[in-house]
Amino acid sequence: MNVLIGQSGGPTVVINNSVCGIVQEAKRQGVGGIYGAINGILGVLRDDLIDLGKEDPFTIEGLRKTPSSALGSCRYKVQEEDYGRIIEIFEKHNIRFFFYIGGNDSMDTAHKIEGLARKEDFDLTVIGVPKTVDNDLVKTDHCPGYGSVARFNAIATRDAGRDTDAIYTSDPIKIIETMGRNTGWITASTALAKEDENDAPHLIYLPETPFIAEDFLEDVLTVYKKLGKVVITVCEGLKNESGEHLMASRGEIDTDGFKHAQLGGVADYLCRLISRELKIKARFDKPGTIQRTSMVCASKTDIEEAYMVGRDAVKYAMEGKSGYMVSLIREKEYRCKTGLVRLELIANRVKRVPENFIKEEGNFVTQEFIRYAKPLIGGPLPEYVRLGRFPVNISG
Repeated sequence: MNVLIGQSGGPTVVINNSVCGIVQEAKRQGVGGIYGAINGILGVLRDDLIDLGKEDPFTIEGLRKTPSSALGSCRYKVQEEDYGRIIEIFEKHNIRFFFYIGGNDSMDTAHKIEGLARKEDFDLTVIGVPKTVDNDLVKTDHCPGYGSVARFNAIATRDAGRDTDAIYTSDPIKIIETMGRNTGWITASTALAKEDENDAPHLIYLPETPFIAEDFLEDVLTVYKKLGKVVITVCEGLKNESGEHLMASRGEIDTDGFKHAQLGGVADYLCRLISRELKIKARFDKPGTIQRTSMVCASKTDIEEAYMVGRDAVKYAMEGKSGYMVSLIREKEYRCKTGLVRLELIANRVKRVPENFIKEEGNFVTQEFIRYAKPLIGGPLPEYVRLGRFPVNISG
């Protein structure tokens, strides 16, 4: 009765907490072997498994402070011709419990494997463990990984705002491009940087609202005339009125196993648009993948919840539950408990930022979003001060 764990999709700061939770709870439950698949489902297909039960307990506990995917990851879409190989490897290693940690596409993989096991009358319990910085899994309040990337981007935006405060005489407009393929959850989190009305960010643009260049330029000019500077955060997945990404690679080499195009370049495009149409200098910052794996910005809340969903996945499996993903259910005075949602209700579905979280003008978020997101980042951001800038009085 052996356990197999896999990680899939983009790494996060806290994904290894889920592995730790699974391993430690599986040991408490007294299962047989506890194995890890190297590079997710690809490790299964390649019979590339490691024995996590032989790892020093100190190392397993150390996963809680280690970012990225310790087991390695992949973006591989399971094909029908893979099914026989998957059952073969599970039978070979007597795998009876399969825990797959990931996002939308990973839940699709878990769902397919659970269905395959039932079809082949193979005794296998499958539980999906949520993970995605995009925060776009349906049927869960939020996703492990999001709180930490939100904290990173809130701090980065606050710092970028201070930089612009200092050098706006030379660099008056700054655009920060965050990750986010189809949803703006990450970009929206930059609003948590704002303490005062004039603080950065001044404008926020999400893919849930169609991008209209004329409106964007008018927004920028309005803020610039008022403050003499503008800090803007935009999502890499920004879309036009036709629903097409503003910037996306089209080549075969730039797509993954799920045919997702590689995104990026929106901020550069918008800087050139501002320079050309408004004749104002603009520059951009783009954190890239570092935003999802920066341990220095890990949210304590995120760490605890990522561990909890891994631990509870094992508890649910031991109760005979299979074909489910562990969900997070928000309670009052912010705390979360776990629940279960059928995998078929989650696989390949996307939770977008709701309308009530976005201002009607489409250029910022609402207080409802702030109330939703603030507890997830694990406490207050670093405290900064501002000089009073008292004028020199030479008269006495």
